[in-house]
Amino acid sequence: MMTHDAMIALSAADAVDAMRDGRITALAYAQALLERCAAGAALNAFITLDADAVRAAARKADARRARGEPLGPLHGLPIPVKDSINTVDLPTTAGTTALRAFTPVRDAAIVARLRAAGAIVLGKTNLHELSLGWTSSNLAYGAVRNPWDLARIPGGSSGGTAAAVAAGMAPLGLAEDTQGSIRVPAALCGIAGFRPTTGRYPNDGCAPISALFDQIGPHARQVSDIVLFDSVITGDDAPVAVPCLSDLRLGIAPGYFFADLDPALARVVAGVIDRLRDAGVTIVEADVPGLGDLIDAITLCVQVHDVVPALTEWLARSGAPIGFDAMLSKVSPDVMVLLRHFSLPGAAHAISEVDYLAARDVHLPALRAVLAAWFAEHRVDAMLLPATMVAATPIGDDTTVRIGHKTVAFTDAVGRNIAPGSTAGLPGLVLPAGLAQGLPVAIELDGPAGSDRRLLGIGLAIEAVLGRLPLPDHGPV
Repeated sequence: MMTHDAMIALSAADAVDAMRDGRITALAYAQALLERCAAGAALNAFITLDADAVRAAARKADARRARGEPLGPLHGLPIPVKDSINTVDLPTTAGTTALRAFTPVRDAAIVARLRAAGAIVLGKTNLHELSLGWTSSNLAYGAVRNPWDLARIPGGSSGGTAAAVAAGMAPLGLAEDTQGSIRVPAALCGIAGFRPTTGRYPNDGCAPISALFDQIGPHARQVSDIVLFDSVITGDDAPVAVPCLSDLRLGIAPGYFFADLDPALARVVAGVIDRLRDAGVTIVEADVPGLGDLIDAITLCVQVHDVVPALTEWLARSGAPIGFDAMLSKVSPDVMVLLRHFSLPGAAHAISEVDYLAARDVHLPALRAVLAAWFAEHRVDAMLLPATMVAATPIGDDTTVRIGHKTVAFTDAVGRNIAPGSTAGLPGLVLPAGLAQGLPVAIELDGPAGSDRRLLGIGLAIEAVLGRLPLPDHGPV
């Protein structure tokens, strides 16, 4: 029988193969992951984890195999699910107090597809409250901690899923990204994270911010498991083509994405670019005209305008026993400040309909056109950028960050670089690039809209050059 440590180290694909061919049972694998979750309880990665239910589901998976029934591509695989994504058998809190006991009337469509493929919901992971932040320092359910350093943030808003995957509690997890909520935690926790082209995966049944930007996607420790996830959700099981590195053209836009980086992080990213050049990749330097101005005109404007009506509709559709006002009455002070500042009726900085329509109908199409033209003009397969300006910051330091001799807003330090891709709806893949002062540093690869499988193939090729980070060797696990 495979050892506990060997099971923890398995990729999702290898774990499924081992359960399908009988080398391990689903119950033994689930028990190994549950023990890992218990050992890492200090990370506070989960809001809800019903170990007995996970074991019962694993026994059912083993019974299906024993009866010779067809087994799905995710047979017996426990998957942690961000607690903003509806599950019919576990509460969906969206990280806020008023929904502590709320169990939706049906699974989100993506959860239903995962279960149909044989997956088991491992538990519901902790997050930044209502997904409105990048720290996952949740005042209602406690801060999620980074497995590389428990005093630091894992990123947000999907910090619990990222921390669980990075710590070996599961090889594959379910997250969601409106503006960085998959990619920032992946970057700060040293794992892979994939935000597909907006609309590639179903988003219904997920606590929203804006339908223009919201997108569910996976966290994993390796790109091949993201390919597996994509195949299950889309039904496209054709092999992903891995390009020859000498045929690959990657673009960098230094004026926007490489300015004011933390020096240690910048050295790691520069080393990645050098290694890729040495491996035969062509690096094309070309700035994107007007990028910063377009992001300033669109990104925050759309989110703070859409969030209240979107949450109101989600509560009603999900069968919640309360409406938005009742939920709002119990939100934590940090979230309330944000909503009162921008989004609630009478907010001092509310977005006018004129500005919103300009953002949605003028500036957003312009951004998409500018980026499409950039990819075409420079004949690049993907854009390469540092995922964040800094590595994981200490818990509580979420106002400003010191970078060299400059004081930078925390929201810029973690959110500036991820904004263009998700605002434009492009597929984005985060990969670990190495460590800076013991903390993970990541690159992001953004591709043209609709190039998801091509981008995953590029990710496989680059991962083979860069390698993967090991499980953290310190902390509670």
